[in-house]
Amino acid sequence: MGAFIGDALALGPHWYYDLDELHRDYGPWISDYTDPKPGRYHAGLRAGQRSQAGFILELTLRSLVACGGYDESDFCHRLDEELFPLLDGTPMSGPGGYTSQSIREAWRRRVEQRLPWGKTGGHADTTEAIERTLALAVYYALEPQHLAGAITQNTLLTQADETVVSMTVAYGAVLGLLVQGHALDAGLSGKLMKQVKDGVLPFHAVTGDRLQPPRPGDPEPPRVGLFASPDALLTPSYMAVAAADPTIRIEPAWKVSLVYGMPCAIYHQLPAAYYLAARFSDDFESAVLHAVNGGGQNQARAILTGALVGAQVGLPHIPQRFLGGLENAAELGRLAAELVANMPSA
Repeated sequence: MGAFIGDALALGPHWYYDLDELHRDYGPWISDYTDPKPGRYHAGLRAGQRSQAGFILELTLRSLVACGGYDESDFCHRLDEELFPLLDGTPMSGPGGYTSQSIREAWRRRVEQRLPWGKTGGHADTTEAIERTLALAVYYALEPQHLAGAITQNTLLTQADETVVSMTVAYGAVLGLLVQGHALDAGLSGKLMKQVKDGVLPFHAVTGDRLQPPRPGDPEPPRVGLFASPDALLTPSYMAVAAADPTIRIEPAWKVSLVYGMPCAIYHQLPAAYYLAARFSDDFESAVLHAVNGGGQNQARAILTGALVGAQVGLPHIPQRFLGGLENAAELGRLAAELVANMPSA
């Protein structure tokens, strides 16, 4: 629900790279859902509605609930039948008013070139797969090995770059730990690295505990089927340390977008989302609103931050006005509750 709220909060002020223009259109501080302005990316939609990212996240959620877990054939069938007929391959089309690069490329390969699923992944370096697979991370939170496998498979349908896939899986692993009740703090990455050492997460690593060098005679870890580096698992705790360090201050916090970058690429988005989710770990409103007010690709930033902080605070601590103003919130909440009720246990 935090992800759906983050998506809708950024619908109006999405993709303003000129912050003066953002402030002229929406004032000095955006605090609630807003209508997109004419000529903007989601023009014609209303405050509280979803972008296409929210549409696809709901599609993923419905597939998980209907199938009792991740069923790739069902998910792909839903894309073929429920999304792709609404697209024409251009950016300004489809549900939500804008279609992302990775989905446009998958549409071209699937619809125009008639390629089978599995040959549809492009090279977009964005967070679009995270925005839908976060539902997989919630569902498989207690089964991190299944979490990693399902997110990898789903990501490859639209994005084939190994680094993007590894960072997408890493975000899912972080979200899974937060759902379990772990804190987004300096120790979280150590817990993720232990899962690597235990063969649960498919990352390559040669260092010992606390990133100590390997000992003479230690065997080379097998590389087949593993992501090249575990660095994507280390980022969250570095961001948490920065957020907690009193000598490091980003003020106001929305300027995290200027520190880590306003563009869409995954390597700009994840550090900002981790920072905000660690700094405002008990304050959903502040986290998502600072994500939105940072401009640029604030929708992805708010989706990712909203999911991470929602997992930490729980539904009762999400402001009621955000739930009340979100279109179709009752049905989305029902689906989310059903997903969680049927989570597989470890």
